[in-house]
Amino acid sequence: MKAIVYTKYGSPDVLQLKEVEKPTPRDNEVLVKVHAASVNSWDWDLLRGTPFVNRLAFGILKPKIILGCDIAGRVEAVGNNVKQFQPGDEVFGDLSRCGWGGFAEYVCARENALAPKPVCLTFEQAAAVPQAGLLALQALRDKGQIQPGQRVLMNGAGGGVGSFAIPMAKSFGAEVTGVDSTNKMDFVCSLGADHVIDYTQEDFTNNGQSYNLIIDVAGYRSIFDYKRALSAGGRYVMVGGSDTLFWQLMFLGPWISMTSGKKMGLLLHKANKGIDFMIELFEAGKVVPVIDRLYPLSKVAEALRYFGEGSIQGKIIITFN
Repeated sequence: MKAIVYTKYGSPDVLQLKEVEKPTPRDNEVLVKVHAASVNSWDWDLLRGTPFVNRLAFGILKPKIILGCDIAGRVEAVGNNVKQFQPGDEVFGDLSRCGWGGFAEYVCARENALAPKPVCLTFEQAAAVPQAGLLALQALRDKGQIQPGQRVLMNGAGGGVGSFAIPMAKSFGAEVTGVDSTNKMDFVCSLGADHVIDYTQEDFTNNGQSYNLIIDVAGYRSIFDYKRALSAGGRYVMVGGSDTLFWQLMFLGPWISMTSGKKMGLLLHKANKGIDFMIELFEAGKVVPVIDRLYPLSKVAEALRYFGEGSIQGKIIITFN
């Protein structure tokens, strides 16, 4: 089978399309013929080997995995102990807890890493969902405890997570402000945001406004800036951002939460948690995956270059002929 491989960390130039051995499913695994996969920030980090903690899990000196954790495809074979699926079933899921490997024509995954693909979604739309969609859901509902009528700010609103989080927050009855760069203002509005802020023109942490909930996928400010932008009893949830903010939240977050009543915390991603609720949102038409660009498997390096530019609006999808 064809797969995108790399033997050293670096820029997208290190990626190569090669023939590799087709995997065979173990007793608790499903072999999936991949129809579509999506690019996530984790792929970008693992390509470059940053932050260093990623190397501890995936190879200190050189990578040991095929990139790609979000897939959608059709079951080709099942292991002896698989009960939920059979050949021919259409599935999707996040493979980040069972070996990755989505940028390949076939991949094996544990049965519990997959869910039936909703009929209302194409393979390309379904591949956009597992990580970005569930990060949005877990940040808003589980960690953020969103309530109707709350003022919610989404920082990094025009990317993959934001493209799910804004319509999702609206479905929960929130008033939503989206923050991103100048070229994404119209896109963020199209997602349903009530207000938009161009971070190149305005500092949302210092404009006198406050929010009940801040979801942050671009956390590069001080923890005290975010605390200032929270209303009394508000919550800040970091989904992505700098190592500096990560450590501030680890060591100062609990103290600030205890002394100020403003909850400051990190989202610990749980692969595939909440997928059934996401499917309900899709079937009700409340959330629709937004695809920026499609690239064939042979152009994964080009797709990641585009991702690294930071100008994407929604999700980048890898397609398979």
